[in-house]
Formats: sequence, structure tokens, C-alpha cells
Amino acid sequence: MNLQQHENRDDMKVWLSQDEVEQLLEVADGTQQRIAFALGARCGLRSHEVLDVAPEDIVDTNAGTMLRVWHGKGDKFRETPVPRDLATTIRTVDDVREASASSPLVEISSTRSLRRWVRSASDQLYDETGDAGWDHLGFHDLRRTWATALASADVDPLMVCDWGGWNDLETFLEHYRGSFSPEAQQRERRKVDWI
Repeated sequence: MNLQQHENRDDMKVWLSQDEVEQLLEVADGTQQRIAFALGARCGLRSHEVLDVAPEDIVDTNAGTMLRVWHGKGDKFRETPVPRDLATTIRTVDDVREASASSPLVEISSTRSLRRWVRSASDQLYDETGDAGWDHLGFHDLRRTWATALASADVDPLMVCDWGGWNDLETFLEHYRGSFSPEAQQRERRKVDWI
């Protein structure tokens, strides 16, 4: 987990490792929370975007399985990749629920509820691990984690901007991408015997 002080606030920005993302998904209280957390950490969705995702938004394209975000920031449309296991989960939920494929997956109506879900899960992880970093985790940190994981995997930054709905590379680099993901730091540390 990487932490960085916000410039104008007392709290911290958080970047999770992929193992920590898995820990978060494992402590989610049910399928809806797991889907909501995964939409943030695996698809880079903003909290208000998570509330709008419906099963029919998962589409197979020539670029692979994508999630259509109809009303992103500024009401802009975009498509972002969705991991195969998350797409399968969403399609399975759609098969067994009574609601239509156009109905939102997450049955809450406020981003405040999403923040409470993350707070509850992170409190549990703090209790289990003793890592005080969990105390600083917010929903938006899942988006930050997603963007940094893509950048650390050498995904073209302009593609990350497109998938994430950023208007320009400068905003992405300044506010979202962490200095380096925990995985990138581990990879680089292995290059030196004495650290």
C-alpha cells in the first residue's frame, strides 16, 4: 500500500497493491459490494458511475469485453475494459435476478452508501492486518489504484486516459497516477541486493 498526503486536505491518497485489492474484494459483504469494489478497482469507475452500471452495459467488442459508461464525468460516454471474471459475475447475476438487464446492478442510490461500504471493509482489514493505511482508504482510491496499475504495466498513458475518461494526460499524471505501484517498487528493489 502506498500513501501520500493530499496537498490541501488532512487525509491521504491510497494506492493498493493487487494483493490488497484481492483482500478488499474478499471482505466485501456480498455480491453487490464485491461488484461495486471491483468496478472501482478493476474498471476505474467513479462512485457515481458504479451506481448506474447495468448488465446490458457489458458488451463484447473487437477490442474485447468492455463496460459502457453512459454518463461519466461531465455526462460523457466512454468504454473501459472489464476483466473476464467480473463480466461473468455480472452476467450471472443478471441471469438469476428478476430485474431487467437495464436495471442497475447495485441496489443502492447514493455514493454515500458506497463510501460506507468501503469504510466498513477497510475497518475490517485494519482490524485483521493492523495496517493503519486501511484507515485512509476511500472509494476514489480504487480508481487511483486502477490507473496506477495500468501505468505500471506499461499501458499507453493516452489509452488509460481514454478508458478512465480523463480529458488530458496532465490531469491524469498529476492527480491519479501514483509515483509507482507497490508491484513496480518490488520489481525494482529486486534489482539491488542490499535493499
